[in-house]
Parts: sequence; C-alpha cells; structure tokens
Amino acid sequence: MSWSWQRRWRGGLEAVIFDMAGTLLDFGSCAPAGVFVEVFASDGVTISLTEARGPMGAEKRAHLRELLATPAIAARFAERHGRPPEEADVDRLYAAFVPAQLACLARYGALVPGALETCRELRARGVKLAANTGYSREMLEICLSEARRQGLELDDAVSASDVPQARPRPAMCLLNAARLAVSDVAACLKVDDTVPGIEEGLAAGMWTVAVAVSGNEVGLPLETWRALPADEQARLRARAVDRLARAGAHLVIDSVADLLPAVAEIEARLSRGERP
Repeated sequence: MSWSWQRRWRGGLEAVIFDMAGTLLDFGSCAPAGVFVEVFASDGVTISLTEARGPMGAEKRAHLRELLATPAIAARFAERHGRPPEEADVDRLYAAFVPAQLACLARYGALVPGALETCRELRARGVKLAANTGYSREMLEICLSEARRQGLELDDAVSASDVPQARPRPAMCLLNAARLAVSDVAACLKVDDTVPGIEEGLAAGMWTVAVAVSGNEVGLPLETWRALPADEQARLRARAVDRLARAGAHLVIDSVADLLPAVAEIEARLSRGERP
C-alpha cells in the first residue's frame, strides 16, 4: 500500500506580474515593432510590421536573431549584402536598435485604458504589482517613469537584461516572485500580450492571462482599433484569442481593463484546489 501527497496553494492571488508594452502601456505594442522595421530599413533590408512582430516578447537581441533566421528575411539580407546574416550582424543591428528604441519609448508611454484603475483595485485588495519585459533595464526605466508620471507605481520590475535568459524561460517571473516574497508561485498571475510571455508564466508555474486586443497580436494603435468596423474587430480579436489560447493561456481577455473578472475566476479555481 502506498500514498502520494500533493501540496496545493488554496489562498488567493498575492501578486500580478504584468508585461509592459501592449499590456500595461503602449496600446498595440507599437514602439518596438516600428523600430525593428526602421533599423532593418536603415540596413537596406525591408521587413514588414507583421514580420517584425513575429518574435515579440523575446529579449530584443534575441528578437533580432530570430528575425535574421527567418528564411524570407535572411534571403533579403543575403540579396542586399551578398552573404547570409551572421552573429556580428545581430550585434550591429542591436547597436542601432538601442538608441532608436530609447528615443521613442516615452512617445508610446500612455497607459492602456483601464490599467490604472485595475491596478488601484488590485492594490486595494492587498495584491502586489510587478512587471517584466523584453526591454533592457535602460528601456524599462523609461517605461516605469512614464507609468509613474500617470500615477502607476509598481512594487517590482525586471528587465530581460537582469537575468541570464529571458522569455520563454521563467527567470524574470521567478525573480519577480522572489523579490515580492510570495507564498507560492501558484499565488502569482502573469499577464502578457505575447506567446513567449505566456510561455514564461507557465514555465514559472503561474496562472496566465493573455491580453488579445491591446497587444502585439492585433498590433493596432488605440485610435485605429476604435475606428474599425465591428466585424473587422471581431475577426482580428478571434485570430488573436486563438493564437494566445493555443499558447496555453488560462484565460484570454481584450485588455487589462477586463482583468478583474479574470482574477475572480482564477481565485475561485484556487479555492477549489486547482493549480496552474
């Protein structure tokens, strides 16, 4: 005769860990996508916004590496330079990317509508607030400054340059959890707009909620999104929801403005003894 024992967290959520661009601020995640297009264009290689968004969520040097490994982009690069891309090209493009990204971040720093109100309500419930991002520490500090300017203070923030390996590895989420001194990773919720960000939360053993409309998967500025006909909004939303759900997100919502009902559902699941 034998027994097995499982340890389960049955308390409520203690922390919410947000992504930055496309989740907390920069509706449409426009700042990074546009800069990738500009950097490649300055090197004589054309890439589309859709192509630029492909690896979104990854650390930015890794993002460039993935773009150069894409067959269509690699072929255009070889046509322009007479050779396949190499690691030195990643370094060269990243060196151009950093100042261009830093220069435009504040311009795209507006909080996603409803983010401030949602965070204030979570804090009133005693939930800790954190963020992590594929941006470097220098880029993250600009985002945090813009958030503070609009009234949003976080308890912790981790950048991709703060850990040995970033998304989809769990290191950033786990560092957030350690700094916040949470009781269990199952008491944490990761909110993100990208597949690598959802995979990161799952790898860390956390609950995950994906935001479909405000983030990279739809990839439109707020004004553009609001101007779309209802049927086109529905088509883009459905495509984004499908991709993020397939990545393993426990729930998919439009934006952080819709997060509180998702928190209630996850806490109900926790009270029943469910784990992420």
